[in-house]
Amino acid sequence: MAAHTLEAWALNTPGPDPAEGPSIEVTQNVPGSDEPGPAPTPVPASQPIPDSFYIWDIWGHRQYFGLGCEASATVDWADYFGVTVSEFSFQMRLPLSDNPDKGFVGSVDGPWGQVPPYAYGVHAAPVARVLREHYGMNAAGEKGLTIEDLKREIASGQPVIAWVIGNCVGGIPHEYIDEEGDSVTVAAYEHVVILTGYNEETIRYMNNGRFYDIPYENFANTWSVLGNMAVFLDD
Repeated sequence: MAAHTLEAWALNTPGPDPAEGPSIEVTQNVPGSDEPGPAPTPVPASQPIPDSFYIWDIWGHRQYFGLGCEASATVDWADYFGVTVSEFSFQMRLPLSDNPDKGFVGSVDGPWGQVPPYAYGVHAAPVARVLREHYGMNAAGEKGLTIEDLKREIASGQPVIAWVIGNCVGGIPHEYIDEEGDSVTVAAYEHVVILTGYNEETIRYMNNGRFYDIPYENFANTWSVLGNMAVFLDD
C-alpha cells in the first residue's frame, strides 16, 4: 500500500490546465433565437439515429462540494426526469471505498486532481446503484460504451452522464490496486459532464451549468481515459 501511495502521489505533477481544452462554450438556445427551444421529440429505437439532435430543456448548477461533481451532475440529470435529488443526501448515500468502482474515494472536500488512495471521487456503477436503490430510477452505470450508444440515448430524449478528464481535456490512465487486491483504472482530474446533444461534427455537454461543444475526436480522447464510462436511464 505504501508503494501504491507513492506511485499515486508521483502522478500528481502539474500539467495542462484541466479547465482548458478544445471545447467551445455555447448558449443553450436554438440557433437564430434568444430563447431555449421546447422539449424535443424523442426518436424511437426502431428509427435511424438522426444526424443532429439537441435536448434544449435541461439546465444545471455549479457543484457545491470540491469533489462532488458526480452528486451535482446527478441532481441535474435526475431533475430532467422529474426526480428530486438532494446533492448533500446523494453524496452521503454513496458507499465509501479506496476503489472508485466500489464507492467514493476520500473526502468530498479534498483537492481536485489526485488519484487513489488520495481523495478522488467515484465511478459510474456506485452512482447508478444509489439512484436505483434510493430514488427508484432504473439507472445503469457501464463502461465500454460507444459514441453511437451515446447518440442513441440522446436522440431518445435522454441525457447521459459521462466520465471525462477536466473540462474534456486529455489525461493519462493509471492502474490502481485496491486494498482487496482488485484493479481499477483511475486518472487525475477525473470529472463528469452531462451530454445533451450532438451534430455531425461535435457533441454538446453541460459542465457545472454551462454548455460546450467539442469535436468528436477530442471527446473520444478524454472519454476513453476511464474506459468510455457513463450513467444512463436503462429503459
